[in-house]
Amino acid sequence: MRILDGVYEKIDYKDNSSILLYINNEPDNYSPHWHTAVEVIMPILNIYTVIIGKTTYNLNEGDILIIPPGELHELVAPKEGLRRILLFDYSLISSLKGITNIFTVLNQPRLITSRTAPDTHKELSKIYDEITEEYNNDKALREAAIYSLIIRMFVILGRKYMNTDHIFPDVKLNKQKEYIEKFNLIFDYINENFMEDITLDVIADVAGFSKFHFSRLFKQFTDMSFYDYLNQRRVKEAEKLLLNPNLSITEVAMRSGFSSISTFNRVFKQFKECTPTEFKNLYQRRNRVKQSIHMLNVK
Repeated sequence: MRILDGVYEKIDYKDNSSILLYINNEPDNYSPHWHTAVEVIMPILNIYTVIIGKTTYNLNEGDILIIPPGELHELVAPKEGLRRILLFDYSLISSLKGITNIFTVLNQPRLITSRTAPDTHKELSKIYDEITEEYNNDKALREAAIYSLIIRMFVILGRKYMNTDHIFPDVKLNKQKEYIEKFNLIFDYINENFMEDITLDVIADVAGFSKFHFSRLFKQFTDMSFYDYLNQRRVKEAEKLLLNPNLSITEVAMRSGFSSISTFNRVFKQFKECTPTEFKNLYQRRNRVKQSIHMLNVK
């Protein structure tokens, strides 16, 4: 059962897990929504349509669509069909060395098909089958095994999309490697300093490029501008801080790197379709409901 509050969907993980996998044959469409989980969709029978932002993805049987957390998306289902859906909390692996850089490249939806990327699709399909098999058994360390498979899945994706020929096709090989190393340092710098006043001039100087050259390379590497990437990183931090009932909206804004409440409200709503206050109230309401249900069960 879906748990919606406006466009925010709370993932109903079972048994204190942080992974949810199920086969869905319901013909219902899913209205625009977002969640903090990574979602991996694979149609088993018939064609599904997923709309993310202004992009429409038509998924054929066997195609794999990976939707990053926080993306507003909707799904149009056929009258008869079957699809496999995996949702998981990526924060449990995001701190692993190297994983952050992979998610930097995969900060947008990725559609993997046997037609456009046969080798990658074959590898991911095999891993998806292994994840499904692990999920449906009762062996010890089931969740750890699934996360190890998820890491393998994203390593394969990272190697595909972080391929220097793919990102910098017109740059010589020695320069490609130099750029990749520099951008790994840049993303580490942003992760450590996003709460500070990082300007384009500052980050370009850290990279050792002119700001115009840096802006072009950054766009090639991430498919977004530096400031959009920085704001996205700050919003993700704000999401976590807003769950703390002891922090005010102002404190969250400052700790996330926003210089004013008005900027925080505008940027947060741009990414999440709700204000920070609405997001915080939503989480607090859910906690009150859970506590009430718990008390009733105790009584």
